[in-house]
Amino acid sequence: MSDDSQPDARRGLEGAISDSAGADLERRFRIALGLYAVLGLLVWFTMGEGTIHVYARPVQARLLPLIVIGGLALRTVIARQAEKIRRQGGSGSGSSSL
Repeated sequence: MSDDSQPDARRGLEGAISDSAGADLERRFRIALGLYAVLGLLVWFTMGEGTIHVYARPVQARLLPLIVIGGLALRTVIARQAEKIRRQGGSGSGSSSL
């Protein structure tokens, strides 16, 4: 008879763990984007004004690492969105209209 109450308690515990893990991921996401911004500022202010020729066009040397950092930041945003979708899929209705 007490076995019937354990699944309810277990579901509540899993929900609490999931909520705290979601809050932790959100905090880590904000820290990561902040660090990407700091890294971008460091690149902008420490690299010189030189140019590099890419496909016979001059490109500022500081733009190349900024593009790489921007790509990493985009990857982080996409990973966060994917994790949100995974979490909703596990606790949602389970039906999709694709």
